[in-house]
Amino acid sequence: MPYVASDHTKNLDREALRQRIPGWGVDSDPADRPSHPRERTVPEDTGAHWTLPVLQEPREGREKSVEHSMLTPVFGTAQPLHGVSGAIRRYAYDRYSEGQTAHWLLLVVGDRVDAIGAHVKSLASRRPDDPITESGVLSELGHRPLSSRFGNQRADVKHNWLDPIIVLGPWVLAGVVAVRVVAKVVKH
Repeated sequence: MPYVASDHTKNLDREALRQRIPGWGVDSDPADRPSHPRERTVPEDTGAHWTLPVLQEPREGREKSVEHSMLTPVFGTAQPLHGVSGAIRRYAYDRYSEGQTAHWLLLVVGDRVDAIGAHVKSLASRRPDDPITESGVLSELGHRPLSSRFGNQRADVKHNWLDPIIVLGPWVLAGVVAVRVVAKVVKH
């Protein structure tokens, strides 16, 4: 359910919470909170003039998490789901909660399927992708490629060895498959 202003007007028994939860309320005094001067304590000062925004016109097939009863008031429509990757993403939203790992793994799989489809479309077009120039590999030659790879300032040093496999692996695999297909066609 999207945010509704009235959800935060619950009356809590503060003393019962202090007894039940160790340390509850230690920041109740504004003097103990470092962010107090920046906090807004008056809800009317937020500038919101509604309790729930006007709902955007819903479109059929929009993905919605299973834990929410309705779509958010505003949602994107620029990239509609399509093809096999769209079916995988719809399944993730229809079947699993956002708190489950399977939901996110299916979204990643859908993204990879979409990327593979884009590569296949690129290879079938008159101007296919160029992994050498578009990956930025050539630009590293003039900018200390070895010392920047193995320096202490990089957070991704542990998986540097994976970069060539992830970037070039699919292209090498596609080349091997293409050579084998051409060899079989020529043989017959």
